Amino acid sequence: MLRTESREHDKLKEDTEADAQEMTATAEPPPPTADRHLFFQRCLWCGTPAYRRSFCRACGATTFERERSTGAGVLVRRSGQAPLNTWFVAMAEGFNLVCQVTGTEPVVVAVGARVRVVRGAAPRGQGFPLVELTHRATSLERWW
Repeated sequence: MLRTESREHDKLKEDTEADAQEMTATAEPPPPTADRHLFFQRCLWCGTPAYRRSFCRACGATTFERERSTGAGVLVRRSGQAPLNTWFVAMAEGFNLVCQVTGTEPVVVAVGARVRVVRGAAPRGQGFPLVELTHRATSLERWW
């Protein structure tokens, strides 16, 4: 008959339990930081601003310089369904990107409203940058 209760077996069991506890402690992601900075790229050849591009849409160059955006923009048009509240945003630097409007009901948000960046990068690279309304669009400011 096999004898399973030995010192080596107990030592191995303790080691695997300690390893499992270490793995669960290190597997938890760090808490997300409130990063309000949005970074974009500027072409080194022609100076065209872009957001996450592999090549310049104006001249085709592949060399970019990374810059920090002021975070101000204007809502251009709705992108997707209302529950997600995603919009195309024209940023002050001259590039466009898809953002998610937070802190406001989707029915209140309109084209032409001014926004600012709340979170530039989503944790783990998933999701959209978050923006919040700073100035609602009046009937004269709407881009119909």
